[in-house]
Amino acid sequence: MTASATGPGIERRFIATRLGRIHIATAGAGFPVLLLHQTPRSWDEYRDVLSLLGRDFRAIAMDTLGFGDSERPLGEPSIELWAEGALALLDALEQPRSAIVGHHTGAAIAVEIAASSPARVSALVLSACPFVDAARRAKHQGMRVIDDVETRSDGAHLTELWARRQPFYPADDTDLLRRFMIDALRAGEMAAEGHRVVNRYRMEDRLGHIRCPTLVIAPTDDPHAHPAAPRVAGAIGGSVLRELSGGMVPLPDQMPEAFAGVVRDFVAAEVAKL
Repeated sequence: MTASATGPGIERRFIATRLGRIHIATAGAGFPVLLLHQTPRSWDEYRDVLSLLGRDFRAIAMDTLGFGDSERPLGEPSIELWAEGALALLDALEQPRSAIVGHHTGAAIAVEIAASSPARVSALVLSACPFVDAARRAKHQGMRVIDDVETRSDGAHLTELWARRQPFYPADDTDLLRRFMIDALRAGEMAAEGHRVVNRYRMEDRLGHIRCPTLVIAPTDDPHAHPAAPRVAGAIGGSVLRELSGGMVPLPDQMPEAFAGVVRDFVAAEVAKL
């Protein structure tokens, strides 16, 4: 295991797991809160959230297997495999129970973790979670996904990727798009494949198996996730639905204070009951 520091109170390291080496960034101490990013991002999506949550918890942002600096495992990528990777990380960190927080793709992974290993999850936060059922799978079969651009020798595909993403980001914040581009280029083919993985997931079979306290966050200006939030929340018994006004696709790094505040309040209330 090697470690290096970046940013105030943040430590980065590689953890050897049964599925390969996983890169994480951590902040703080106390009850563990695992943060799972969207496609094709990395731990960097939670760069500002980490320090905020680290005031109260041991905040852990991981690079999903095949993204960021984490190794890509053998076999076809799937939500189930990525959930197994997250659980392997928690095993390696000797964390039998934790809170799980996921955004977009990360939320789908969080669903699978909570459904498959209920004893491991004390609280669940699903931010901008898709609702993947038979209708969505049929609709997206063979459809071009947002980050699917053909590499061209003149680099025009980079401009195309930027343009395809720009409508879903704040108009005056090019730094967020720059950070996205860095992660997308690092992900390579997984930048597009990660979306297809989500669209193949049988989420409707899993939501009803979630038994832990669950918060569903609905960013109001995310056209993909906001309409799905009531369906996600409605399929999970006892879940709480919370809208974040002005939130867009990059919610955690767009509004880190608001995001961290909602997560902190929910997780702290549930941890206090343990």
